[in-house]
Amino acid sequence: MVLKTFGWSFAITVLGLVAAVFYGGWEAFGIVAILSILEISLSFDNAVVNAGILKKMNAFWQKIFLTVGVLIAVFGMRLVFPVVIVAISASMGPIEAVDLALNNKDRYQELVTDAHPAIAAFGGMFLLMIFLDFIFEDRDIQWLRWIERPLAKLGKVDMLSVCIALIVLLITAFTFATHAHQHGGAHVDKAQTVLISGIAGLITYMVVGGLSGYFEDKLEEEEEREHEEEEEAARTGKKKPAVVLAGQAAFFMFLYLEVLDASFSFDGVIGAFAITNDIVLMALGLGIGAMYVRSLTVYLVRQGTLDDYVYLEHGAHYAIGALAVILMVTIQYEINEVITGLVGVVLIAWSFWSSVRRNKALAAAEGNAGSDEKTEVSSGV
Repeated sequence: MVLKTFGWSFAITVLGLVAAVFYGGWEAFGIVAILSILEISLSFDNAVVNAGILKKMNAFWQKIFLTVGVLIAVFGMRLVFPVVIVAISASMGPIEAVDLALNNKDRYQELVTDAHPAIAAFGGMFLLMIFLDFIFEDRDIQWLRWIERPLAKLGKVDMLSVCIALIVLLITAFTFATHAHQHGGAHVDKAQTVLISGIAGLITYMVVGGLSGYFEDKLEEEEEREHEEEEEAARTGKKKPAVVLAGQAAFFMFLYLEVLDASFSFDGVIGAFAITNDIVLMALGLGIGAMYVRSLTVYLVRQGTLDDYVYLEHGAHYAIGALAVILMVTIQYEINEVITGLVGVVLIAWSFWSSVRRNKALAAAEGNAGSDEKTEVSSGV
């Protein structure tokens, strides 16, 4: 099971590390290894959230996520995206931006650093909306009940999450963004840039998330209708029509996953510059890490881990909320990537421990109930 799920990750790791040695020797090997670990530690919560969505998709789309999705994640977000950001922010052509990334690494790093406020605002708003929609939803299983119960009641107010997100964006734009951090320790006013980027992140979430949710609801309706038609066909002997909506639903859920992964990757791409400004080494290291995150996502789905440890998804969403806040704060202040990674790891570890305690308590309760039943039976005999 492990080899089947992580086989591609192991293979990509070997190829990536060998390529690093040929590209820059053993020093490059070490940099790529460190970047891989950085990406995995920063994105473990991403894997848990992805698994919650991916488990609704069939095996074909899980495979698409693990293959085509990886190409998008590695080459799109870890290699092409930083170059595109530089090209847009510096008003230069894509070829010129690629040449800059390969031949003038210091200047390339400066331009990416200067574009960080826009990147952080877009990704921060997208992730914040994911957290708010989760925390305001009324759920049968609650982890931190003293927080989640009152928030679930507040969640009945229409568009509350959007209003809160916009308030957070306004506060960020007129506090952190007025002294946005730039290369060389300078600070400039990026309020307008942060506002536009944050609204773009909010719109992206509402469009992609709305479409995926719409088709998911339609799929559930279609499945209910299909079940009714199966019962009718069994009674009448008529042939049941095929269901074709699942492809649309899965496609938009896949698209939603890719945008979600992009938002998670922002901090990893920016944080990688603390280790190297070589775009090739970044693509190799972050790409290897992204592959493991995807394999871990599929593993969690196939093992049914989220069903066994029911608070994991809660912990991952709290980590998303923390990451969204951290991204907003980094518009003005630098925050070490170790802190960002530890916040997510601690929250997920806490939720896992809480899940284990819950499972033990349920098992003990079932055991006591079984003992009482046996006692009653033996005494009756």
